[in-house]
Amino acid sequence: MKKKGWKDLAVGGRIDVAGNACEYETGSWRTFRPIRDEAKCNHCLRCWIYCPDSAIQVEDGKVVGIDLDHCKGCGICAEVCPPKVQAIKMVQEAELKAKEGK
Repeated sequence: MKKKGWKDLAVGGRIDVAGNACEYETGSWRTFRPIRDEAKCNHCLRCWIYCPDSAIQVEDGKVVGIDLDHCKGCGICAEVCPPKVQAIKMVQEAELKAKEGK
């Protein structure tokens, strides 16, 4: 029996575009929210590269925000932010909502 290779995969087995949840707001069940300190951010774009939800917003090569409608709070962005920079920290949603009065 011949071994199957990647060319033998069905077309339905491919993900051709990143951010497969762009049509659905999936951030409502987030437990932790990334908070970016603009003064500390050096725009290295590591958070943008590693974000599995394409929630890091970039314009002209600089981070301009985080799309909280699609961010699931995984914390990868904070983890890959360089240790000497630490421009992103994860904060509990409940704590932020209490401060916001929601």
